[in-house]
Amino acid sequence: MANRVFTRTGLVIWIGATLGAACVIPYVEALSPALEQAAHRLGVPTAVVVLLSITQSAALLGVMTFAGLWAARKLGLGAPLLDAWLYGRPAPPDLRRHALVAAALGLASGLAILALDLRLFLPLSRAGAGWLVGQRQPPAWTGLLASLEGGVTEEVELRLFLLSFVALALRGVRNALRAERTSELTPAVFWTANLLAAIAFGLGHLPTTARLVPLTAVIVTRAIVLNGVVGVIAGWLFWRRGIEMAMLCHFSADIVLHVVAPLLQSSLLRLAG
Repeated sequence: MANRVFTRTGLVIWIGATLGAACVIPYVEALSPALEQAAHRLGVPTAVVVLLSITQSAALLGVMTFAGLWAARKLGLGAPLLDAWLYGRPAPPDLRRHALVAAALGLASGLAILALDLRLFLPLSRAGAGWLVGQRQPPAWTGLLASLEGGVTEEVELRLFLLSFVALALRGVRNALRAERTSELTPAVFWTANLLAAIAFGLGHLPTTARLVPLTAVIVTRAIVLNGVVGVIAGWLFWRRGIEMAMLCHFSADIVLHVVAPLLQSSLLRLAG
């Protein structure tokens, strides 16, 4: 397939990412009702502000999706499963095994994040991380919806768009500095881009966190490390298996963090001491 900007694959991803942006609203509002407060300040119904927020997200995600898919394909990356489905091609080999591995890596990532939070960051920051872990969590159904946003929307933003463009830029710099040019995505270029995207992923959670607790050095480090765990793994899956497996991994991790963990919150806090 020619590396066109607008494709059926991009359209499906864009729709999914926009739906994800809508799905996360109940979860975010349960943590801090920013949209409701904005509606009150403007003197308009909350539904109007919600609709404007979704519309704005859809426009931004449209740019990120189609541009990101274009950049990814320049690097030999993309969405092989969706391409096969939408263009009548055979499915990628070993699809079931790869999906199981992606889901397992996501679940393991979620458990690792919980362990790090409870055993490392909570003791270091009782007033900050401790308050975040101990506060009343949004209902599990909102966590399930938020997991869809994490799995689809955030992967479009951080992996399909950001990682692809950072890797494309780094490959260009590498080619400019060396005599031999390559169109391949080398491991050094990929891992640099992957780490930068993972750090950006963690930093992107800070505005929401700042509405809840002060941003100390521990809280900022916590955001980068915890979000970086799943970010790095999802990036690797994007590189090796396509954006769909990265989405599945991220979604599985978020199920642990936003659905299972809130349901077991009191037990987990007792284990943490």
